[in-house]
Amino acid sequence: MKRRILTGLLACCLSLALALPGFAAGAIPSPGEVSQVVTALGILDGNSGGSLELSRNVTRAEFITMALKASPNGDQVGEASTSPYPDVPYTHWAAGYVEAAVAAGLATAYSDGTFRPDNPITLAEGATIALGLLGYTAEDYSGAYPTPQLALYRSKGLDQGVSAQRAVDYLTRQDAMYLFYNLMTASTKEGSVYVTQLGYSLNAAGELDLVGLINGEMQGPLVASGDWQASIPFDLSGVTVNRNGVSSSVGAIQDNDLIYWNQSMNTLWVTSEKVTGIIQALEPSATNPTSVQVLGRTYEIETAQAALALSDLGEYGVGDTVSLLLGRSGGVAAVAGPGAVSNGTVGVVAKTERGSYDDGHGGTYEADMVTILATDGNTYQYQWTANYLEAGDAVGISFSSDGTLTLRRLSSPALSGQVSQDGTRIGSLHFAQGAEILDVTGSSAVKLFPSRLAGITLKQDMVTYYSLNGSGEIDRMILDDATGDAGQYGVLIGMESFGEGLYATYSYEYDLGGTIYNLPASSTGFAVSPGGIRVVGDPANPDRMYSLSEVKATGLSGYTLQAGNRTYQVAEQVVVYEYRDHQYFPSTLDRVQELGLSLTGWYDRPENQGGRIRVIVAR
Repeated sequence: MKRRILTGLLACCLSLALALPGFAAGAIPSPGEVSQVVTALGILDGNSGGSLELSRNVTRAEFITMALKASPNGDQVGEASTSPYPDVPYTHWAAGYVEAAVAAGLATAYSDGTFRPDNPITLAEGATIALGLLGYTAEDYSGAYPTPQLALYRSKGLDQGVSAQRAVDYLTRQDAMYLFYNLMTASTKEGSVYVTQLGYSLNAAGELDLVGLINGEMQGPLVASGDWQASIPFDLSGVTVNRNGVSSSVGAIQDNDLIYWNQSMNTLWVTSEKVTGIIQALEPSATNPTSVQVLGRTYEIETAQAALALSDLGEYGVGDTVSLLLGRSGGVAAVAGPGAVSNGTVGVVAKTERGSYDDGHGGTYEADMVTILATDGNTYQYQWTANYLEAGDAVGISFSSDGTLTLRRLSSPALSGQVSQDGTRIGSLHFAQGAEILDVTGSSAVKLFPSRLAGITLKQDMVTYYSLNGSGEIDRMILDDATGDAGQYGVLIGMESFGEGLYATYSYEYDLGGTIYNLPASSTGFAVSPGGIRVVGDPANPDRMYSLSEVKATGLSGYTLQAGNRTYQVAEQVVVYEYRDHQYFPSTLDRVQELGLSLTGWYDRPENQGGRIRVIVAR
């Protein structure tokens, strides 16, 4: 089968940045939406300049080629072995497709025995071929051609978005594009949905799973190194590049980025996510690893190349420091040495520790370890004499030509001021395109886009570090809890106090995003009350805990909460609960809106200080 089903490929992300609406029955999507699907499947190609030439008529040779490409085995069509028709010699560019169409019963000649490949195709001809893909043959029609064919064509919904109406009307390339798009959700003669023959499915609403479809048609990954551009099977001039979910360019692709592509869409998708640290375990064994543990987290291995590199037949094993290059699904797609980290990488120390580590040969060794949260959004861990580094220190990572690591403390001039309302600058300093911003709270951090800081006043103690590029623009920045987005939020379920004065102890029970914690005998009396809270530090033994501000919602639309005549922005990672039978149950925004429950929101700070609704409880 030509295509394959990829499950769970885009749980991050949507990390994908393809905001494509589904095609519900009765809705006619725009040509741009349709073209993304049809070109992703390789059915429709552009010219040398990338234009799809949608306004011109489509020829019979072009249409039959599209039809074969839309079939389950369309990528297996080779060159013609014979001349299928007198006017289609085996040397004709479409001869292989015409020959395959004849064998499949999709193509027929005119009464004079010619195929006329350069003639524009009519609606009747195109509709009959499309119905052939659905399994219908001449025996299924009663009546004079093309009346029954066009009746079935319309009853199947193949006509949505097609401008040609009469049997003799010529189809434009846009008409053909819509026709093949409609084909995907049409039912076959046997009653199945056509797209299932290509390895895909519809969602619960009966819509094309466009994200899964486009992901399934991607090729790669390819590790960017050396002359990687020569390995991409098409010209990269004018190519569309999406790097880490943001529109980018070929020039922005860096060594050890992972590249995926779709030739028909003329698009590259690039990810730079990586984790660098010591291999702590390989499961189920080093002879055939399917997962690897680094930094205390387990990552599935998603490519044969990565499995080989991490096996006992490869270059790396337990105890080695590596950079895991993570693919679009979050698994390990490739493996590189620790030097894969750019010498320009900067971050903040999350923690330093001394521990015992497996040497990969049945023994252990003691070493200092430093964990770094970097502005590129990745986490790195290195063996390093870290007695002069502390959590919260801004550091730069660099490697010498022989691979020797250096970690150096970073400092920068003081910076404060209000970020512009469009999020493009702080005072007179502009953010560079693709600026890397890390907001750190304790040992947690989130990567931000400059737009998240719009309108926020940054105080001097909020800016730990920043750097400027050659154009004098801010290209990297480390913030100290400027937005609160890296915080831990939830609800305090209950608290009690015991004793008085110096002998007082306190117990707390709280839920953070569905995980319940009990602090049974704390000497710290936190100023909290049941409801929304924020916890700072280790959630099991927090440094601080404080209550959020409560608002009664009168409405909720998307990520905007209405409370009387005021509106509040809801955090993207808002924690949502349903309160039933005196218990909190984790829920979602969509669910509580559908149920029409009474909502209470809790926010952490004013919006001009980065505040958001962090917790919502539905009753």
